[in-house]
Amino acid sequence: MVTEDFPVLVLGTHNAKKKREMALLLAAEGWELRSLADYPQSLEVEETGTTFAENARLKASVQARHLGVWVIGEDSGLEVDALDGRPGIFSARYSDPGATDERNNDKLLEELAGLPLEKRSARYVCHIALSDAEGNILAEVERNCRGRILFERSGHHGFGYDPLFEIVEYHQTFGQLSDTVKSCLSHRARAMRAFVREISRLLPERKPPKEAITSNLTTFRFG
Repeated sequence: MVTEDFPVLVLGTHNAKKKREMALLLAAEGWELRSLADYPQSLEVEETGTTFAENARLKASVQARHLGVWVIGEDSGLEVDALDGRPGIFSARYSDPGATDERNNDKLLEELAGLPLEKRSARYVCHIALSDAEGNILAEVERNCRGRILFERSGHHGFGYDPLFEIVEYHQTFGQLSDTVKSCLSHRARAMRAFVREISRLLPERKPPKEAITSNLTTFRFG
């Protein structure tokens, strides 16, 4: 839904860690942000797409039509070269339907067992799509971040496969790197920067000043 001053953008995810990361990346741009936590009537959209792009569009458009607001849909995951792109769109449920980060990481290590470091290249992929209240996709971007999978977990930051995913140039995993560094390097950060440019061009006259951030929304209650 677009207000008279500027659009309210709803982060279309139930994943609390992903929501926090996306909100932090968008907050500096001055958009009024909300999350699905602000909408008890929101849906759990089934990810039936065969690509990150299809799933992001589904999350955005289905939720937007249901809620009558503008929704940002995001889908992301890990693609490992030696596994022909797996786990890919199944990253969150790689080990089993009720997967946890721990079990997903264990399965990944098992599948890569015996492979030397130079054959463990991988990339994180993120696709972001924006839908208006009628379900029309207005903007979308996709970015990635390359690295490699280590032999064991390192670090406690982040989520998903972050403790295994090493940025070669930094000799550290996403589990070790600070939020500040990750906010510059990650696939989601790169996609969000490109996404902000897209929506700023889409509605340049409606972008609010940075001081217009609404701080009392659920999105920003991280404490």
